[in-house]
Amino acid sequence: VQLQASGGGLVQPGGSLRLSCVASGFTFSSYAMMWRRQAPGKGIQWVSTIDTSGSTTSYADSVKGRFTVSRDNAKNTLYLQMNSLKPEDTAVYYCVSAFSPGRLGQGTLVTVSS
Repeated sequence: VQLQASGGGLVQPGGSLRLSCVASGFTFSSYAMMWRRQAPGKGIQWVSTIDTSGSTTSYADSVKGRFTVSRDNAKNTLYLQMNSLKPEDTAVYYCVSAFSPGRLGQGTLVTVSS
């Protein structure tokens, strides 16, 4: 199982970023996918989940209304559109598959700062 997230960077408060995660090593379209994050000095936090078809999504209260998760099963890719970013969104973001929920893969750093 390989999960490679990208798209992070430095953004000002109120800005937007779109994260991507390319998956391989399993049948992507058959498993729910999740985003998790780890802020500096803190534990892993669940951010969002999307079902196999993309029709059902859920979000942590801290990001609800600002973040949107989606997936393209033809491209084996998971996305996270992040709008109205806040400094407390600063973290390394990881994608996770229900196929191997303990495997974080390679994360991408998002820094929200002025």
